[in-house]
Amino acid sequence: MTPLNNYFKYTLTPTTASALMEIESARTVVEHTPLPLQVQEELRRRARIRSTHYSTRIEGNRLTLDEAEQVIEGRHVSFHGRERDVSEVQNYWNALLRVEEWAAKKKPLTEDLVKRLHALVEHGMRARPSPYRDGQNVIRDSATGAIVYLPPEAKDVPELMAALIKWVYQAEKDGLPVPLISALVHYQFVTIHPYYDGNGRTARLLATFILHQGGYSLNGFFSLEEHHARDLGAYYHALSVHPHHNYYEGRAEADLTGWVEYFTRILADVFTFAKEEALSRVGDEVQIEPEALRKLDPRQRVVLSLFASRERITATDVARTLGLSQRMARNLLKDWVTEGWLEIADPSKRGRSYILSVGYRVFNGNLTAI
Repeated sequence: MTPLNNYFKYTLTPTTASALMEIESARTVVEHTPLPLQVQEELRRRARIRSTHYSTRIEGNRLTLDEAEQVIEGRHVSFHGRERDVSEVQNYWNALLRVEEWAAKKKPLTEDLVKRLHALVEHGMRARPSPYRDGQNVIRDSATGAIVYLPPEAKDVPELMAALIKWVYQAEKDGLPVPLISALVHYQFVTIHPYYDGNGRTARLLATFILHQGGYSLNGFFSLEEHHARDLGAYYHALSVHPHHNYYEGRAEADLTGWVEYFTRILADVFTFAKEEALSRVGDEVQIEPEALRKLDPRQRVVLSLFASRERITATDVARTLGLSQRMARNLLKDWVTEGWLEIADPSKRGRSYILSVGYRVFNGNLTAI
């Protein structure tokens, strides 16, 4: 096997260097742009929805952006003949929320995290961590049937994945820029192709996880997946770093300069767009996010946003929105009541519902009835 550091070969070109500077500039502006709390939540929600829609669309999902939003919000969860599409959207949304949660808790990238993430993407919230594939996988052109890419053999996958995780640890220790780590992990994961399906979606979520965990969350205002999807030709061309389709015939040692340039350039554009959108939403009355709200994790923030359109929520609302079982939703709600940001409005077993506690009602200006 070729050592990982020997085939992560790339040159830091002026294009990449310029992109990295633009990324830092946009990041600084967004982090120091105070926005009303509702605007922040709206920008995060819209970015998450776009990320979910476009990442699944890259893999052939047939739902439109509006239909994906309906599924995510629980307004329409059944499209005849497109049940798999609905499931993919729900799974990706839940996986994205989990990625944000893991990153906020500074969880390190491990093989177990990768396996748990893939299970979320491919099989849903209750799935066990996915083992790596046990056989060969072949990527073919859907129109001609010709082989597009032949990944490494299954027997080599565990060693390659272990080496990738080890490389990430060392790269972080050495201070390699986070966007470069994100780019190289994205590339290497789809190159190893450790699963029969779901590799692309998992790779894009891993890239997002690394960005968030490394301080490049941009407050959750960006959708990298959207920009890949808008020019799929450029995305796939950038990933095709070697003319031979066989991993063992050159791809393992390929020069990744083109991919690194593509990824950082796209990320610079995405961050610049998010910066401009944030600046355009600065209002006259600016609120600094209170400490109590900063303590809420991504799942709690999603549930908080439900109160924009209703006074009360139920375990069913939480289960549907977060993709959880009723039991898990009830357990979360019990914990949140204990933490003090929710209160029980109706204690009856059949009609139990919840409202925001007094201290949290001020965070959502749409709640006019409370």
